[in-house]
Amino acid sequence: MRLFLSLFMSVILVFSCKKQEDKTTVKPTVDKLPYFIASDFTPQWLTVSDLEGKHKIPSFSFTNQNGDTITNDTYKDKIYVADFFFTICPGICPKLTKNMNLIQDTYKNDNDIKLLSHTVMPWHDSVPVLKEYAIKNTIDDRKWNLVTGDKEEIYTIARKGYFADEDFVKTQDENSFIHTENFILVDTQGYIRGVYNGTIPIDVKRLIRHIEILKKERP
Repeated sequence: MRLFLSLFMSVILVFSCKKQEDKTTVKPTVDKLPYFIASDFTPQWLTVSDLEGKHKIPSFSFTNQNGDTITNDTYKDKIYVADFFFTICPGICPKLTKNMNLIQDTYKNDNDIKLLSHTVMPWHDSVPVLKEYAIKNTIDDRKWNLVTGDKEEIYTIARKGYFADEDFVKTQDENSFIHTENFILVDTQGYIRGVYNGTIPIDVKRLIRHIEILKKERP
């Protein structure tokens, strides 16, 4: 009888462990990204038919580190990551640039992935200043544009295009200085598909995983 009970308990234990193992080894997979169509960054799971009239990055025209004009057409049919920085920033910007460099290196041979960094201090960050910064930080101008331009236009697209200024959402103070750690992922059609903390390595890795998802989504 004892032998029978011992064998019975062993079977139960093995079965229980197997069930537990199954639960811990099954990992959920993500094969589609949401859309972000408002400043609160609430994810919206939309279909193509739902997208008409929904928020996209508006038209823009800025000047890059080479003095070239950069517009929406520069990024037409491209997946790109956008951020906001300034060249003399002593705080988060060096981290943002370092992590943008990581993305640049990851996709150095993929012409369909681009980067776009807007200066929030255009009165200081002229074309020559941006060029010097690009050289210092090994920025590949075939993939990554640093852009300057009219302050009002840059701040408007930051706040109303990319929803990048959280303080503005709260205060509506147009005179406040923009400083954000966000990386914004934009798809081939100009829709925002993700927002990430560009200073945190694990979030940058998540961004790269999401780029791979968008690449598969493309027609």
